Amino acid sequence: MTQDAPRPKRGLKRPIEVVRAELLKDADTKRIAKSVGMELEAYVELVLEYAQDKDKDPMIAVVSDEELHAKGFQTPTNEDVAKLLTKAAKGELGVNEEFEKSEFSSARTPKGPSLTGEAANPSGLKTDPALLEQIKKNSSKG
Repeated sequence: MTQDAPRPKRGLKRPIEVVRAELLKDADTKRIAKSVGMELEAYVELVLEYAQDKDKDPMIAVVSDEELHAKGFQTPTNEDVAKLLTKAAKGELGVNEEFEKSEFSSARTPKGPSLTGEAANPSGLKTDPALLEQIKKNSSKG
């Protein structure tokens, strides 16, 4: 008979104090803690708890709508969920505010070199005429 020995925990390879300090300074960690409504220190400790034991399963609490209402949470109705899914399927959902604030644009820009000789200068840098002349001379020697 063999007994299964408990497996050693798979966790951090660096000292926990170092990882904790890095997480407390990290801008993404701060943003995530704020977005999930937790104090930064509490969020970091929760992250470290799971980082120290990578085999640990997260805790999930399934509660009824009535329990959520009693705690002050609003739950969507079945109709609200159906409307949301329909809008998502139709591509009618808007972009969130954080994305809008980023001013990111997915506008297509031409790829590769200009074939007309009219190269765009997206960086706004001035072109050195002497360098252009040197390039023309060297390319014509071909």
